[in-house]
Amino acid sequence: MQTVAQILHALQAGEISSREITADVLARIERLDPQVHAFLTVTPEAALQAAAEADRQRLAARRAGQTPPPLLGLPLAVKDVLSTRGIRTTCGSRILDNYIPPFDATAVQRLKAAGAIIVGKTNTDEFAMGSSTENSAYGVTHNPWDLERVPGGSSGGSAAAVAARMVPVALGTDTGGSVRQPASFCGVTGLKPTYGRISRYGLIAYGSSLDTVGVLTQTAEDAALFLHLMAGQDPLDATSMDVPRPPQRLEGREDLRGLKIGVPREYFTEGIQPAVARAVHAALDVMADLGAAIEETSLPHTEYAVPVYYLIATAEASANLARFDGIRYGPRAQAEQMWDVFFRTRGQYFGPEVKRRIMLGTYALSAGYYDAYYGQAQKVRTLIKRDFEEAFEQVDLIAAPVAPTTAFRIGQHSGDPLSMYLEDVFTLPANLSGVPGVSFPVGFDDLGLPIGMQLMGPHFQETRLLHAAHIYQQATDWHRHQPDLLAGD
Repeated sequence: MQTVAQILHALQAGEISSREITADVLARIERLDPQVHAFLTVTPEAALQAAAEADRQRLAARRAGQTPPPLLGLPLAVKDVLSTRGIRTTCGSRILDNYIPPFDATAVQRLKAAGAIIVGKTNTDEFAMGSSTENSAYGVTHNPWDLERVPGGSSGGSAAAVAARMVPVALGTDTGGSVRQPASFCGVTGLKPTYGRISRYGLIAYGSSLDTVGVLTQTAEDAALFLHLMAGQDPLDATSMDVPRPPQRLEGREDLRGLKIGVPREYFTEGIQPAVARAVHAALDVMADLGAAIEETSLPHTEYAVPVYYLIATAEASANLARFDGIRYGPRAQAEQMWDVFFRTRGQYFGPEVKRRIMLGTYALSAGYYDAYYGQAQKVRTLIKRDFEEAFEQVDLIAAPVAPTTAFRIGQHSGDPLSMYLEDVFTLPANLSGVPGVSFPVGFDDLGLPIGMQLMGPHFQETRLLHAAHIYQQATDWHRHQPDLLAGD
């Protein structure tokens, strides 16, 4: 599977048709997904019909001397927490089994307007609550690099689909690392934009002050194009920001001279897998050779990110998920009294991790505990945000591991929720502070599992991040490696 840039070039040059590339994508999904289980829904008939129409539009534009929409005829997968008109959207939960939205999320609508074709919806931890895609009510997604291991989460289906080259690009969401961590585990590039850069309208909410729509691709160059097309203020989302859209092409920089990259000492702590630390430091050496100045920095409140996140996110989740009561959509448990319908439906159709987080959040918001827990967490969140602000007064970007380890075995943390939560220790601070981050592959461990590094930058400086990642990828080939699952392709 070629990159997005390569496919669009071939489409524009007439070397391939949209119907051909879409048929190839669908054939690869049919062949590989029984092993990977990246998809919950596939839409072959609608996708092929849209591809044929895209070919007609491209031919008409060529004859008229017009420029076609930028993504015309490009296949796209969408994480199953983003609303898609006429396509089942479950959030990986039985409580939304067979829910079909009557509208598109704004991010999806903008990509469809640019000509993209949705081929399916990807698996996710239920309501995006998880770091492994094991919490989906519809089964576990497997990492294409090792089918016995997780792909990360909660955008594990999207990351696995791109890693297995079933699709060239997939949308994800990042509330506490859910784009960057699976990108690291699966050896692909994952972008989490600044909070407010892309509209959240149509993203079924988990933590409203943390959720961001992101994208998973093979390269930073491809991620830049999708950020450009999805970004921009939306009257349907009051948190979307009215700031200029970033450029769609990464131009004007050939090396990293003049760039100062800070490495926070708090991210290289006891418990980090030695291979991860070595790969990140080796990547920093490459960046230094490309002209970047590397220096140590500090984010002193990093150690509080996990407890702060799991108070704020669960509190917001307890409020956001109150709407799922079995009355308006989804399955409904039978009972004579209205309140019994609510209780039975939520008890029967929510999974154990979602129930755990709802209870944690409800407790943190309850009378007598609000100030002690939720209120204190918000104060510490401010301190974490200030850490980043002070660091960015000294450096242009911050580089760090994405996760303490490479992909772990399916079931390894299933009996210990806290150990699973600690997998997010390096990604949570960016969400709490709202800054952008990009994850990209920088090596492999002794078992051949991918290792990712993340760059974080000041608010709305995604182009700076993507430029740095792109220049690194021009000098290395880690992002070009494919799983053995694709041997012979």
